Formats: sequence, C-alpha cells, structure tokens
Amino acid sequence: MISLLKARERLLSPLLSSSIRRRLSSNPSYSCEDTRGSDVFIHPSAVVHPNAVIGKGVSVGPYCTVGSSVKLGNGCKLYPSSHIFGNTELGESCVLMTGAVVGDELPGSTVIGGNNIIGHHAVVGVKCQDLKYKYGDECFLCIGNNNEIREFCSIHRSSKASDKTVIGDNNLIMGSCHIAHDCKIGDRNIFANNTLLAGHVIVEMKSLRAAYRKIFMSTETSSLEERLTKMEHDPELYSVPAVGAMLQSIRDSFAEGRRGICKFRQWLDS
Repeated sequence: MISLLKARERLLSPLLSSSIRRRLSSNPSYSCEDTRGSDVFIHPSAVVHPNAVIGKGVSVGPYCTVGSSVKLGNGCKLYPSSHIFGNTELGESCVLMTGAVVGDELPGSTVIGGNNIIGHHAVVGVKCQDLKYKYGDECFLCIGNNNEIREFCSIHRSSKASDKTVIGDNNLIMGSCHIAHDCKIGDRNIFANNTLLAGHVIVEMKSLRAAYRKIFMSTETSSLEERLTKMEHDPELYSVPAVGAMLQSIRDSFAEGRRGICKFRQWLDS
C-alpha cells in the first residue's frame, strides 16, 4: 500500500499542491481503491479514505481527496481536484466545483447543509486568521441550506470553542468574498464581489433594511423619537439583535456632547 501511494504521488505531483501532497504522504491509510455500492461513482484517480461516509448517488471526480472523518450526503458531486478534509459533513446534493477546499484537520467541525454550491477554488471551513486562536482548540463553522458560494471565496471557522461562524439559508456570496471567524450571517443575503467581513460581524440584512425604512424613510409625519419608540415596540423586528443594536446606537448618538445623526428624510427633501 505504501509503495502504491508513493507511485501515485509521483504521478499526481504536477497536479496537486504541496500542502495536499504532504497530507497524503503522512497518511498511509488513504486508498485509491473503493468498494462502495454501484450507485456511487469514484474516479480511479480520486483519493478517498475507507472510513469516509459516502451517501447514495455521490460522484467524486478525478484527483479529488476525501478525508477519513468526512461525511457526504446523498447526491453530492465533487468536481475534479476538489478536496474535503477534517471532521466535515456535507448535506444532500451539495456541489464542490473544481479546486474547492472544504474543512481542515483541526479539532471541531465544519457542518454544511443541503443543496449548497461551493465555487471554483473557494476555501471553506479552515483555520481562522485571528492571532488569538490557540492551535489545538476546537473551532466550528455551520452553514445552512441552498447557499451559493462563488469562486475564490474564503470562509473561516470560529476563533474559539465557545463560538461558531454561522451562515444561514439561501444566501448568494459572490466571487472573492471573505467571511472571517465568528461572523453570523442570516438568511437571503447577497454579498457583492470582494465583500470582506472581519471577525465577529453580524449581518441580517432583511431585518435591518426593514427597520431602516421604517425609521428614516417613513411617509408618516411622526417625529424621529416617535418612530424609534414604535420600532422598540415591534416584537418581530426589535427581537433581532442587530436591529436592537442599531436603535440603541441611534439613541446614544443624541446623548449629551454627541452630535446626533443625519436626518435622512429632511436632507433628502431640502
């Protein structure tokens, strides 16, 4: 087995990165042979660990890597040269485009729901870039369902065991976006190309947009103070932490010695 692995590594060396080749050479339990059911397609050049859990109808393309603790749900498709490492779970019908890397050999986990697309050369569920992270600590990433994560995006795990990086459902994350450690992303958001989020950012765009319109773009003749009070009594919107934080920030801006905020509607009408 070891001699076979070395021969295989020499054959694939022009195609695999040095970091991936190091992982393969240090793990002789990887095998290029697979005896799973006939409804699973694994290309002969793919490297799939025998302990990986592979669902029905899964397709693993040429030069892919699937680690020992990986779980692939039914109908997942790995395009050529995509790789999954560490304690990583993909739900049903997920797609990894060419060059995508998901998961890392770190304590903790990367859990991704169903029907997600991970774009070309995206890197998802790897170690964060926070210098406070202590190697060996557990770190986590949790992604919901029906998200499209486009080419060259990077999404990192949390910086500590007590937190998670979380992305909800039905988000479109366009090319070259970065979502750092411990961010919280809600549902149905759109991130334009090259959007960058630092650590611990909370995004719930739909609720914030609704609250913004009610406060600053209302057709009512009520005062700003009345609109703020009305928002604070809205059980649906005020229960969203990001909305509550925005309202508190607006009120704090009128404290003694502060200059307040720009009255958007008055400025627009002037």
